[in-house]
Amino acid sequence: MTLFFYIMLFLIFILLFKLFKNENIIITFLCSILIIYIIIAPRFCIEATLSGAKLFFYKVFPSLFPFLILTNIIINYGGVHIYSKLFGKILCAPLKLKKECSFPLIVSALCGYPLGAKYSCDLYENGDINFSTLERLINIASNAGPLFIIGSVGTSMLGNPYAGYVLLLSNYISCIIVGLILPSRNAKMYRDFKKNFKISNKNIGESLKSSIDGAIKTCIGVAGFVILFSLLLNILKNNFLFKFLLNKLCIFFSIDKNLIEGFLLGLVEMTNGCYLISTSSVDISKKLILISFLLAFSGFSIISQVYSFTYKQGLNIKRYIKIKFIQGLIASTTCVVLYKIPIFSMYLDTFTDKNTHLILSNNLLFIFILLLLIVPLIIYYIKFLNKN
Repeated sequence: MTLFFYIMLFLIFILLFKLFKNENIIITFLCSILIIYIIIAPRFCIEATLSGAKLFFYKVFPSLFPFLILTNIIINYGGVHIYSKLFGKILCAPLKLKKECSFPLIVSALCGYPLGAKYSCDLYENGDINFSTLERLINIASNAGPLFIIGSVGTSMLGNPYAGYVLLLSNYISCIIVGLILPSRNAKMYRDFKKNFKISNKNIGESLKSSIDGAIKTCIGVAGFVILFSLLLNILKNNFLFKFLLNKLCIFFSIDKNLIEGFLLGLVEMTNGCYLISTSSVDISKKLILISFLLAFSGFSIISQVYSFTYKQGLNIKRYIKIKFIQGLIASTTCVVLYKIPIFSMYLDTFTDKNTHLILSNNLLFIFILLLLIVPLIIYYIKFLNKN
């Protein structure tokens, strides 16, 4: 019976290898298997779908929806031009990007996936950047948000907000390094943004309505991906073949089961992977290395969300995945270096009072964001007054 099982497994892999040459056949084949699985185990699939819906409405929607509305209003009232004036030279010059790229960079840094990709594509559709700039910008303005890293991963999962700061810093540094190593093509832009810049004539009511409509449309798309990948992840976790291979890997490498399972599932969906890694019995340095990789790589769930915005522009998704993988390796390496710094390792290894440090970390984050917004504004107005 065991021999028969291995023979069948071998034949299935050969069949999949042959089918993989035809994309239409392999997708149809896999979707057909999923449909059969849903018919065979409807209760399990319904529960998995509901868990994905709860994950979206309780964890993603409350932060994503207001951010989308506010950023859409900012765009309607010429926010891209204002941000390019305030932050353009500081953020974009070192990365060899056009000044208007500062808006998606800031949105990505503050809000996280997949808003950086969305507003990068919006710039391209409006003619503010060309295709080669879009290719670079998509890979740079692509990182997890500070609220998720510090709050969800650092504080909730690892029980240490300082771990969240290390992960956040390694994530930002990896984005900057990717921006520096990606080749820049000095191509002429489609139009001069400054000459063609026009403030929207919409009144506040019309602007608010269009912003809410756009936010709802984007949220529905993101919800679909979250629910679908929640179903796929639960099917994968409870699959006998996955469990069999997981046990074999744990025995062969003598590694904690949650660590391997978390990393493999994290390649599919980042949040669940980070949680499983955080529950493993290994020391915090190893947890940080793997979680840092997953946060930078993002997982195929978020990559699919990014692709839903970029496919119209004809971007090469395979190239994007390769660069995200490289960014993951850079983030892990950066995390190792940061962990070796005494001040970080001291707080990570001797962390005790969660509540005190949580309040402190939240205050520091608020002050940092406030300074990030206010200081350039003051400098801009001082220059403006001097000109007049």
